[in-house]
Amino acid sequence: MPLVRIDIPQGWPEARIAAFADAVHDSLVETVDVPHNDRFQVIAEHAPRRLILDRTYFGVDRGPGASVVQVAFRRGRSEDKKRALYAAIARRVRAIGIRPEDVMVVLLENTPVDWSFGAGIAQMAPAEAMA
Repeated sequence: MPLVRIDIPQGWPEARIAAFADAVHDSLVETVDVPHNDRFQVIAEHAPRRLILDRTYFGVDRGPGASVVQVAFRRGRSEDKKRALYAAIARRVRAIGIRPEDVMVVLLENTPVDWSFGAGIAQMAPAEAMA
């Protein structure tokens, strides 16, 4: 179950935001074994000077439309699957008119006890299983 945070510059049309969110989710389904109905995304728009991304870090030419995708999910995916995810996101965003250079992806891995889906319980790591 990934939790995806997408940070974008303010002013994107709703259709572009939806297509971008779909591209990220479809890439997760395609490459890292996320079920299609397992979709949790937070999309945040940022005013000018509130999303600050170096324009040339690591030799990547980022434009003013640069965005950040953070994926928090359980530890265990191989490096090959992670690299496939980056490539799939790049391919899918290019298809909807977003420059792949403008999409930074950060993966945050954790363990089952790091998740509570509500009610104050770690549903993926019941206390009795920990004893």
